[in-house]
Amino acid sequence: MSEGEVKNEGGFWKRLRSGLSKTRDALGTGVGNLLLGEKEIDEDVLEDLETALLLTDVGVEATTDIMDDLAARVQRRELNNTRALHGALGRLLTQRLEVHVKPFQVDRQAKPYVIFFVGVNGVGKTTTIGKLAKRLQGDGLSVMLAAGDTFRAAAVEQLQVWGERNGVSVIAQSQGSDSASVVYDAVQAAAARGVDVLLADTAGRLQAKTNLMEELRKISRVVSRFDDKAPHEVLLVLDAGVGQNALSQVKEFHAAVPLTGLIVTKLDGTAKAGVLFAVAQQTELPIYFIGVGEGVEDLRPFEAQPFVDALLAQATEDDR
Repeated sequence: MSEGEVKNEGGFWKRLRSGLSKTRDALGTGVGNLLLGEKEIDEDVLEDLETALLLTDVGVEATTDIMDDLAARVQRRELNNTRALHGALGRLLTQRLEVHVKPFQVDRQAKPYVIFFVGVNGVGKTTTIGKLAKRLQGDGLSVMLAAGDTFRAAAVEQLQVWGERNGVSVIAQSQGSDSASVVYDAVQAAAARGVDVLLADTAGRLQAKTNLMEELRKISRVVSRFDDKAPHEVLLVLDAGVGQNALSQVKEFHAAVPLTGLIVTKLDGTAKAGVLFAVAQQTELPIYFIGVGEGVEDLRPFEAQPFVDALLAQATEDDR
């Protein structure tokens, strides 16, 4: 890793720590006060911690499992004070996320390697595509974009802006065109030009949920005619701020087109970042990337330990 990359990497986790400040505030007395001296662990401490986890949308099931584990350790006298409880909580949270860490890898033998991006409107899907395109280019891969969200003219325009910014081709048609046709044309164009990766945007409107899911199935069927292994990845983009609604999104999209991974955006400014643990409780899908801002450098591979460290860290001067 170059000196510049190290600087950007450190800056990202610094921004993440700052961005998670609202979630830390929501954790409040339940977690923060565990570090204020080495107090005895009593029922009030455990109740405060449980409430704090629920307030940050860790979810009932995940919170119950976490608290049962911690309470059992306290009963066995493995944890003797609140500082020890804080350390055990951090290790337990990290363990729950570590199984969802997986490097995102492109099969360079599959040309084009087709990646679908799905998710409801407003989650940052198109922006995420632009960021990942830049990242893949940095890995030496050629990239093409497909403007499959033909329902919104703004989505097509936004993707074209990212295409111009990254110097990559964007296959698009007029608003209201058949999404499956756009994506299929893009697959053919990518194959003809020897492009390594095709990133395909898809519609995310909720007001026609049934039609949306059927449209996703149609796009998948059409693309598989060109390559029976395509799409090679189907990535669901989730807005961390939606909290428990993220669980229903995972379920519904996975039923329409089997998902292969998750990208969690907008972790900056949300008090509900605990939803990652709720999602981890309900699915075996890897969390490939997380995002904390609008810049290209604000999309990073997910790492469990730094995330938990940022979540549980005490406020620093940089966070204020």
